[in-house]
Amino acid sequence: MEIEAGYDIAFNCDRDVPMVLMLSIHPSRHRDLLTEHKMYLSPNVSYRNYRDSFGNECTRLRAPAGLIEIRNRFIIADSGRPDDLAPDAPQIGVGQLPDGTLIYLLGSRYCDTEKLSSFAWSQFGNIASGLQRVQAICDYVHDRMEFGYHHARCDRTAAEGHEECRGVCRDFAHLAITLCRCMNIPARYCTGYLGDIGVPKDPAPMDFSAWFEVYLGDRWYTFDARHNHPRIGRIVIARGRDAADVAISTTFGPARLVRFSVVTEERITTQELGTYKHATTNREAAFM
Repeated sequence: MEIEAGYDIAFNCDRDVPMVLMLSIHPSRHRDLLTEHKMYLSPNVSYRNYRDSFGNECTRLRAPAGLIEIRNRFIIADSGRPDDLAPDAPQIGVGQLPDGTLIYLLGSRYCDTEKLSSFAWSQFGNIASGLQRVQAICDYVHDRMEFGYHHARCDRTAAEGHEECRGVCRDFAHLAITLCRCMNIPARYCTGYLGDIGVPKDPAPMDFSAWFEVYLGDRWYTFDARHNHPRIGRIVIARGRDAADVAISTTFGPARLVRFSVVTEERITTQELGTYKHATTNREAAFM
């Protein structure tokens, strides 16, 4: 399938403000692009991209005083398949894990493993390792926490989310990641696009989404404690230890967010539209 995605974001700055933006899709998805993927700025200030230590593509710029508008719209090819499951992928012992996964066993700013370790072992220690244990963690987080945009709070840790029993998608991801790490399962935070493809349309305005990946067997697998079932059409922007590593914008001075719009939707191709019109014409003819 083809997916059309993009954003329209604006800040109002009292003075010149350096910024780091993380709005480009992850380099691993560049090969799937069907159109140009370019950031457009108004006013037309200069910027440059770089790769951070996690392999994400970041953008550096200096926003002038006043309004700065940041836009992008692109089309990307997608398999149309839901997230892969890992029924036979085993949990790997810490001693055998690849070196690069070890950082995703450690506590981080929002994933305070030291506060949830004892609970995690008492709750999930007797569950078979691998997929069953990760799914049990997802089920627990999904059932315990209430989702709501009005619950958003930028400084909520996993332990606080566990206590408050509410949050947004990043809080679901932080809690699930933390419980996985407590059980010695490498887990990393993901942010990106996730449209309402193959599911009922959410009436709330579109936003970027958060989910997580765990290392089982010999690769990373996607899990989503908020939705808690495989989804179609994820487009990764960035991966990191938690939300602190993948903020869509980091401003080094006062900058007020004044507009934020995200779009992610399946695109009907010309061939598909022709098939649809042909089928509609045939149905109409049958009733004449």
